[in-house]
Amino acid sequence: MSLDGAELTWLGHASFVLKSPGGRYIVFDPWLEGNPKCPQEFYNWDKADYILLTHGHFDHMGSAEMLAKKTGATVISNFEIATYLASLGVANTIGMNKGGTLEFGDIKITMVYADHSSGISTDAGIIYGGEAAGFVVTLENGLSIYHAGDTNVFGDMTLIKTLYAPDVALLPIGGHYTMSPKEAAYAVDLLEPKVVIPMHYGTFDALKGSPDALKDLLADKPVTLEVLQPGQQYR
Repeated sequence: MSLDGAELTWLGHASFVLKSPGGRYIVFDPWLEGNPKCPQEFYNWDKADYILLTHGHFDHMGSAEMLAKKTGATVISNFEIATYLASLGVANTIGMNKGGTLEFGDIKITMVYADHSSGISTDAGIIYGGEAAGFVVTLENGLSIYHAGDTNVFGDMTLIKTLYAPDVALLPIGGHYTMSPKEAAYAVDLLEPKVVIPMHYGTFDALKGSPDALKDLLADKPVTLEVLQPGQQYR
């Protein structure tokens, strides 16, 4: 399936850069320098209009403050994370919660449910980071992309399908902290996307789920599995 003018680049783990057909850059869960799967040439990435944070763990927001201050991008996350980043001097933040939709011209960003935790690591220890979430982004061309964040499979993924009909689903498969391929394959049954891109696997020893295992489980399903390498672009 073509993204019809959009471009999606995987930066390893759960970090993605989505360039819209209109040329706006949406960055999901930036964890760049320090991410063992992020290619070094992306450590100093400097293009972002919107930064979407699914939850507060370091491997999802580790580069958010740096990237937001460098680019002036608007950070979109739950209320608690947005408030925390504002306290660090991030100028543009929008706190929201599940069920909310933001509109930026012809781009819509909706926060949806995820089944996970969300503590923020600080020098003083872990502080409350609100609840984890996922995002559905609908682009100018009508394409709908679902970034699940960190999550287990949950039955209300059927509501995400019914309400937002994602064309592309970015799903964690590593296991231990999130879905393994077994749960991710069931999530595909609930979501019915056209394309699945696996993420959040292989970064740490505990994340043993593999794209090959997911491929076997999706063999008889009407979905395309796109396995990206870190730094690779999907159009």
